Amino acid sequence: MKVPFSTFVSMQKEIKKDITKKFQDIYENAYYIHGTEFQNFNKNFADYIGVKYAVGVGNGLEALILILRAFEIGAGDEVIVPSNTYIATALAVSYVGAKPVFVEPNLDDFLINANLIEKAITKRTKAIIAVHLYGQCCDMNKIKSIAKKHNLKVIEDAAQAHGATYKGKKAGALGDAAGFSMYPGKNLGALGDAGAVTTNDKKLAEKVLALSNYGSDYKYHNLYKGLNSRLDEIQAGFLNVKLPHLDKWNSFRNEVAEEYCKKINNPKIILPSVNKDNYHVWHVFAIRCKERDKLENYLKEKGISTLKHYPIPIHLQPAYKDLDFKKGDFPIAEEISETELSLPMFYGMKKDEIKYVIDCLNEF
Repeated sequence: MKVPFSTFVSMQKEIKKDITKKFQDIYENAYYIHGTEFQNFNKNFADYIGVKYAVGVGNGLEALILILRAFEIGAGDEVIVPSNTYIATALAVSYVGAKPVFVEPNLDDFLINANLIEKAITKRTKAIIAVHLYGQCCDMNKIKSIAKKHNLKVIEDAAQAHGATYKGKKAGALGDAAGFSMYPGKNLGALGDAGAVTTNDKKLAEKVLALSNYGSDYKYHNLYKGLNSRLDEIQAGFLNVKLPHLDKWNSFRNEVAEEYCKKINNPKIILPSVNKDNYHVWHVFAIRCKERDKLENYLKEKGISTLKHYPIPIHLQPAYKDLDFKKGDFPIAEEISETELSLPMFYGMKKDEIKYVIDCLNEF
């Protein structure tokens, strides 16, 4: 049996007519930037997350950059980020001229270890980026308590956490502002690059909107040295079609994850943990195995596709050689990078596919 890591087939079948009609409507309307679909998405997404404001932008990386810019974080400043996140989190900090300061994660849930944050704070620290990695929220109460004590901003990197909740509140409504990616493979994905910023801060939302449009608050009037990071009408329209389906799609992913967690019983396989305060949306189902590469090849031979998130931690990437880190400096991030393997996880996954993956893992 062949089991893909991910596929959009079932999802796209369900919404094909609505997507096609949406494209035709936008095409015939002939208004492609910051039109009705953009405005509707901002309202719809803000309502879904449970915040006052959402601003559609070009992609998830730029969402974080725009938040940092809007908070006037830049050269000479430091921002705390987890040591095991995707490089985009650190790149956003670097692009505004600040320095990413890495803090190790918990080994069981892959999320930043809130107990280690305070010792990484210096007089130059301006913000903490809490990355809700793989679809599960960080320990936000503890993170916000630390931030309040040290007068820091809390920025959520919710690129993988559309619909996830912490103590009943959705990711994107838990900090001062949040950045989302709507890359096609996300739980809520566009049909191209897209992103969004969410916040309850009106001034921040207005500044992000201006910064994303060349720094302009109205045509040919530029308040800031901005950039071009606009969510176009077509992608906004597609997201408006897909958003009402998100909870159902996330619920299905939870059903797959529940089967995995209940029935994978190989002692060589370490399953991910879920905090009781969280609703995990399983953007990634990440296991760990000391024989990860051997397991990866074994599953490939069985026709099961997997991915490694992320095989080279940020501090060992050539792009960050200027920070002068070496192997061993962040051992937990390194252990995760050497042992993590992501299993197939997608809406529409068939029962026999789920069973086959479980059986193969148990036979390893």
